[in-house]
Amino acid sequence: MPYPKRTAALASVAALAGSAVLLTAPVARADVVDVDYRCQTPIGDKGAVSPIDIKGVRSGGGYRITMSWQKGVSSSPVELGKGAMSPSATIELGGADSGTLEVTGPANDAAIPADTPIKISDLSGTYTPEKSGEVTFTAGVLTIEALGTTTTCTPTNDPGPSLVLDVTAGGGGGGAPGGGAEDGGTGGTGDDGGTLPRTGPADSALALGTLGGTVLLVGAGGALWLARRNRAARADT
Repeated sequence: MPYPKRTAALASVAALAGSAVLLTAPVARADVVDVDYRCQTPIGDKGAVSPIDIKGVRSGGGYRITMSWQKGVSSSPVELGKGAMSPSATIELGGADSGTLEVTGPANDAAIPADTPIKISDLSGTYTPEKSGEVTFTAGVLTIEALGTTTTCTPTNDPGPSLVLDVTAGGGGGGAPGGGAEDGGTGGTGDDGGTLPRTGPADSALALGTLGGTVLLVGAGGALWLARRNRAARADT
């Protein structure tokens, strides 16, 4: 094969190898899931369906998990003034981990009229994995405290996960339990110098991307070396 074509072929192989590595990078899977809540209120049972969105972002040694409601749930027979309603919820962990993660958020920043579906603010909590693998996050029980009363809304339709994360537990297990989740849903390492967890969608993609770049550079280096060798061989002849 002539020298220019051989060099181009080697560079193409290196580029394809780098692309293949990048294509294997794992990603998080997130779905908006309809949750059919049955709410036990001070004035009787009520029902409401709301699409639930759960997102996870790397934060320190764990993940910041945020739960969002796209529609209001339950209602109050009287107006709830600004700051009168405080929500919280649990997220069920599955897959490689188990237990529940508690998420909380601010009180209502505006008055909620009577007999109006209560819009829940985004609720967040920190999840620190104890085990490596795919972990699922599914909407659990929603609790609304307002005017000295408590309303509990429980999913009745066995909703599927709103988020799946590929996580890696930290080495050493030095973190204190209960860092944002309950029933064994947390752990890993804290600030004791241990290895911190890595996300699948972010850190793994970066690491594999770096590997792909390395393969590309090695291939290009090999092509340049062959080019110099061919020029030296032609000079000797």
